[in-house]
Amino acid sequence: MSASSTAVTLLPFGRAVVRPDADALVERLQRAEPAALAEAYDLHAGAVLAFARRFLGDAALAEDLLQEVFVTLPAAIRGFQRASSLRTFLVSIAVNHGRHLVRAAARRRAAMDRFAHEQDGAPGAADRERQLDLTRALAASLDELPVDQRVAFVLCEVEERTAREAAEIVGAPEPTVRTRVFQAKRKLREALERRGIR
Repeated sequence: MSASSTAVTLLPFGRAVVRPDADALVERLQRAEPAALAEAYDLHAGAVLAFARRFLGDAALAEDLLQEVFVTLPAAIRGFQRASSLRTFLVSIAVNHGRHLVRAAARRRAAMDRFAHEQDGAPGAADRERQLDLTRALAASLDELPVDQRVAFVLCEVEERTAREAAEIVGAPEPTVRTRVFQAKRKLREALERRGIR
């Protein structure tokens, strides 16, 4: 297959879109072609960044994680078995690298929350506080989840992936992913109720 291989995907009503052939792109990545890495970034960075933002809850850390995924891709691609799509593989790299960043994001949000409470006497603070209450409660509740449940929740409930897709990404059986989502939902409801949000 040549580097310029393409595939045509038929869309409803006879429209077609030409896209680079995924297998050819993987082969080029495995041969360490610099242009292939740039092409993979152009095709998949948006999806990886969207996942990272939802997973970490922090835009700056999400950007860092995105860069880390693509910096490590040339080494990681050698182990790609093609059992899933390249995008799924990239998100699984993000999950693996993002686990320690989740804890850092939680600590950072806790520090920001403490700072916000110290500023409660400032003019307009009450209005700001009301606007941020729900956001803080959701972020804090998500921070309390074990990382595996948080990953499953973000993949299935926020990104609306199937349990099967999520299972491919995290390398766990599908029933395990479903159980993690169920447990995450229950814990999030309880955490929000503790914070007075129903």
